[in-house]
Amino acid sequence: MPSTSSTTAQPVVCVRNLHKSFGSLEVLKGVNVEVHQGEIVSIIGPSGSGKSTLLRCLIHLERVTRGTIEIEGEPIARENADGHQVVFTEHQIRHRCRKLGMVFQNFNLFPHKTALENVIEAPLIVAKRPKSEAIERGEAMLAKVGLSDKRDTYPYYLSGGQKQRVAIARALAMEPDIMLFDEPTSALDPELVGEVLGVIKELAAEHMTMVVVTHEMGFARELSDRVIFMDDGSIIEAASPEKLFTNPDHPRIRAFLEKML
Repeated sequence: MPSTSSTTAQPVVCVRNLHKSFGSLEVLKGVNVEVHQGEIVSIIGPSGSGKSTLLRCLIHLERVTRGTIEIEGEPIARENADGHQVVFTEHQIRHRCRKLGMVFQNFNLFPHKTALENVIEAPLIVAKRPKSEAIERGEAMLAKVGLSDKRDTYPYYLSGGQKQRVAIARALAMEPDIMLFDEPTSALDPELVGEVLGVIKELAAEHMTMVVVTHEMGFARELSDRVIFMDDGSIIEAASPEKLFTNPDHPRIRAFLEKML
């Protein structure tokens, strides 16, 4: 299995021998990944290769079948010496996953709540923050993504790019250490992609740790510290952008890039 680590420092995300099956369909087949603080790791590959499932396992939206996931040294999934999964309580898992923020393909905003109400929902309900504190943080995050003027606007009246920026502000409002992006531009019209990538680039400049599943090859090449190529539930290669995009080891990657670039 290719190594996905470029440093010996303690990883903030550590995935070992991760398997995920849906019935008889095995979607992840022994994935190993390490992500270090401040790294930007892009995951690319064809549709159905397991990229999104990997992210959903990291934040426990999918329960793993086998394997170990540790977030900042704390396990949310662990395989014991007998090959059985250790059982953690939902409280333990939720607490550990609060270090992660996730942005989905299709925004997942509450349609009956304004932009600000969407952003402060989790701080109020999950983190039990005082309302004044949640509003102050929420307004700051909307300003960060350039949407201060949309605080009282409902999602129906926002463009796709604006909705996705609200979704990013919502994730940031929980003050995560690590951001996960699952194809954040795939549901956008081409002219709106840049405004969302611009926000992600600003986070990169602030050294936010990020794992980004993306089909934007230019973004992956420009901003990533490492790029992981997945196919058929496995990691085929993990390398620097320069290496993977100019001289990949595997012919499957070369064939994919010829179609994408």
